[in-house]
Amino acid sequence: MEEQARPIAVGELAPDFILDDNRKRPIHLASYRGSKVLLSWHPLAWTSVCAEQMKSLEAHVTDFARMGTTAMGLSIDSVPSKNQWAKELLIAETMLLSDFWPHGGVARMYGLFREADGYSERANVLIDASGRVSWVKIYSIPELPDIDEVLQHCAE
Repeated sequence: MEEQARPIAVGELAPDFILDDNRKRPIHLASYRGSKVLLSWHPLAWTSVCAEQMKSLEAHVTDFARMGTTAMGLSIDSVPSKNQWAKELLIAETMLLSDFWPHGGVARMYGLFREADGYSERANVLIDASGRVSWVKIYSIPELPDIDEVLQHCAE
């Protein structure tokens, strides 16, 4: 079994990636330089805590925009699955990125892939305008991230 990589740390340069979102649009992290990006990892679509986590991002799209932050939800689910899930949850603005293939490749780059489980940690990684990580928090799998705490870090 592979050893778990160390999670990305504050101050590190965020690894660049291109992933398709739920609408099959390629999202290139580097194209967001100059603004903040919140990468909000959730283990699996179609689960209750993950649904609440993504709905909280959607509910605060205007708050994120006001703070110059783009929030993105990431999981190992396929694009068609994420697209159907977004429709069911009424998520219209928040990009839900598919880290499906190579399976969990971006989560692995960030040290957030749970090898034994086959999915990512539940985590938030905030990237500043220069592309460096400014905040990281890993949650227990059943824990819903506190959106007020997330917004507070985005406002800093």
